[in-house]
Amino acid sequence: MTTSFSRRAALAAGLAMALAAGPAFAQQNQVLRIGVTPGPHAEILEKVKPLAAQKGLDLKITEFSDYVVPNQALDAGELDANSFQHEPYLDNQVKDRGYKIVKVGLTVNFPIGIYSSKYKSWAEIPDGATIAIPNDPTNGGRVLLLLQDKGVIKLKDGVGFKPTVADITGNPKKFKIIELEAAQTPRSLADVAAAAINTNYAVDAKIDPASAILREDAKGPYVNLIAVRAADKDKPWVKTLVEVYQSPEIKSFIAERYKGAVLAGW
Repeated sequence: MTTSFSRRAALAAGLAMALAAGPAFAQQNQVLRIGVTPGPHAEILEKVKPLAAQKGLDLKITEFSDYVVPNQALDAGELDANSFQHEPYLDNQVKDRGYKIVKVGLTVNFPIGIYSSKYKSWAEIPDGATIAIPNDPTNGGRVLLLLQDKGVIKLKDGVGFKPTVADITGNPKKFKIIELEAAQTPRSLADVAAAAINTNYAVDAKIDPASAILREDAKGPYVNLIAVRAADKDKPWVKTLVEVYQSPEIKSFIAERYKGAVLAGW
């Protein structure tokens, strides 16, 4: 009888402990490993983290100092998602490396802009003026697409996301377009009518991104994105992660924190 009683007591105690622990286990969130680059991408994900926790996701954020490893790690299964790149970059990575990685949601844009220390608006820039653009294919191409989008130049059909100066077929105001290293474009402002400057270099040079006389739209082709493995794209956590990132709270944080240097792209 004593043994039976002891067993019943032990079972009762175990059941009580299980019931007491039940809510804690029920609240245990699904862990998601997400790769980012330092700066805004990491800062924004830190703000997403508590919102995701309310939806059952525990974000483990890892920062990478380059643009190569996050996709390698994602494709290898060392990450569940990453947030650091725009679609043209992802497309090139998939094409060149065979990654089975896909876009599942838009995040933010770091819009490239054209600035001038001599003119207050694009309309003031005279015919034949010199415009400096970055000399690398990605950023230089972005500027040429921006100029075409604003009706300044015409490019060959089908040039994709990396047009070059050689692809210009129309330049009615006969602007002279010179190519410089992207990091040097802020310094060129004293010597040219206008210069296209990446947001990070503009900020470093104490140039207000809002002062650009021409600027990419927030929802252009270079909006950054959340990527996952193709095999995971339809899993419930993917939809939840994107919805939390694209919430009004995060949009407000981006607007208040970056003052136009970074724009919500959804």
